Amino acid sequence: MFNFDEANKKSKEAVDTALRTYSETTRGFQAIAAEAAEYSKKSFQDAVTHFETLAGVRSFEAAFELQTGYVKSAYESFVSETTKLGEMYADLAKSAYKPYEAPVAAAAAGVVKSPKSPQPATPAAA
Repeated sequence: MFNFDEANKKSKEAVDTALRTYSETTRGFQAIAAEAAEYSKKSFQDAVTHFETLAGVRSFEAAFELQTGYVKSAYESFVSETTKLGEMYADLAKSAYKPYEAPVAAAAAGVVKSPKSPQPATPAAA
């Protein structure tokens, strides 16, 4: 017989889990957006400062050295930031999946333990 109280309890638990996950996911995306915006502002400011300095250079060799240093620094900064953002996305995915980990594992265990249904007989090849 169907137990409405148990179904209501499970439904409430599922909704609470979903709302908690949505809230955590939203905070994670906000943190990622804030980090990306901060990096963009810093990168833009560094570029402006670099071009102001580059405008004051008198020789080609000095300009080349300045540009080489800037490109190296910008590249290292970019790699560092993308690594950080990648880790933030990975942490977000882990935290979003965590509430569903136990129910999915339980469901998978139930499928593995259930007896196999008989396979329909296939007609012999002619």
